[in-house]
Amino acid sequence: MSSILIQQKTHQLRAQKRQRVFACFVAPGLAVFSYVFCLKLYPPLQQAVHYLFVFSFAWSAAGAYFLKRGLSSGELPEAAGLSTGLEFCRGEIKRQLSYLRRALLWSFGPILLAIGTLVLVLATRFPLFPVGIPFLTVVVVWIAAYVFIRARQQRDLERELDELSEVEKANSI
Repeated sequence: MSSILIQQKTHQLRAQKRQRVFACFVAPGLAVFSYVFCLKLYPPLQQAVHYLFVFSFAWSAAGAYFLKRGLSSGELPEAAGLSTGLEFCRGEIKRQLSYLRRALLWSFGPILLAIGTLVLVLATRFPLFPVGIPFLTVVVVWIAAYVFIRARQQRDLERELDELSEVEKANSI
């Protein structure tokens, strides 16, 4: 693996990291959006669901902080050799793999709490069956797709770690 390929891989990993940092802030935004939507839709339930949404927002804000902090890394020196480039790539991949493992707890959990509370409010306002079946179907498909995509991303990152190990062995670095 040449230094050009290492440099391209480094740029790709940095772009993925920027996307994941942005994704950290989706959960707090979704919690606030769900809360405002519920307040507009059915104001009498404000006291009943207020604490659930506050907890969801606090959980997701703490998650955004911890997830973003876990993705921060050192910069690659400009004159880094092949060994340092491989170590940097390995560190970035391990950080992103750790992020994917923690995202279910710190990002997806608060989103599910906010959506569950939204469904609870909608169920008190409108009949859940049969009117709510399309919404619930979309939510279930979204949850399944999220878990499937995260599992695939984890497999891809683990495969990249294995490839880096093979490159190190091949170049005996």
